[in-house]
Amino acid sequence: MLTPELDDRVALVTGSARGVGRAIALRAAASGAAVAIHYHTSDEAAAEAAAEARELGAPAATTVQGDVTDPDAVDAMFEDVEAELGTVDLLVNNVGDFAPQHWAEIPFETWKRVVETNFYGTVLCARRALPGMREQSWGRIVNVGYAGSEKALVYPKNFPYFVAKTGVLMFTRMLAADTQDDGVTVNAVSPYVVDTSDEFPDDAPRGRWASVEDVAHAVAFFWDDDSGYISGENVEIDGGWLPETL
Repeated sequence: MLTPELDDRVALVTGSARGVGRAIALRAAASGAAVAIHYHTSDEAAAEAAAEARELGAPAATTVQGDVTDPDAVDAMFEDVEAELGTVDLLVNNVGDFAPQHWAEIPFETWKRVVETNFYGTVLCARRALPGMREQSWGRIVNVGYAGSEKALVYPKNFPYFVAKTGVLMFTRMLAADTQDDGVTVNAVSPYVVDTSDEFPDDAPRGRWASVEDVAHAVAFFWDDDSGYISGENVEIDGGWLPETL
């Protein structure tokens, strides 16, 4: 297991009460970071994740509630983490709703929620984290995309999700360029289908779906001090799947 040295670091992973976000937060804990488990409505699962983080070696772990699409809620969320744990050194933007329906059948409110959680939530959290990272000349931002978004590939089903994730990758590259002189790196990891997903295609690359640990492993690589020159990159975690077959 890749475990970068994260002693004296503070990690905030959005949407980390369950699934991929939880695995990433627990990897940070196992690497020595203090961890903030973020949730919107899953308070009990978040408390369980924080307890597990402490068992894995996190010097401190807390839970923080907030809607990442609301600028005021994002400010309050970071203020809570900073007051309890300190400046956020590692931010993983994992939150993002999913709408596996034909685009014409998706209610507009769902369209908005998918785009806002995946794209605007990423932007708002990154913008709020940057001043503290710039002040200390060190920071790691990792955004969660989707395999195939690198080529802006789309499909009639779940279309707003593809649009939002393509925007996340564009934002990642832009922010990497904008933080070149700040000691901050900005990268992305883009899974295809993870074994905690709600829906599965017919065929799994390499005979299985990605595990949450597969995703956490890639994130941990970007956290490492030796990865400090790597920024603006996107790692697709897809087992060799060819998105051109959409």
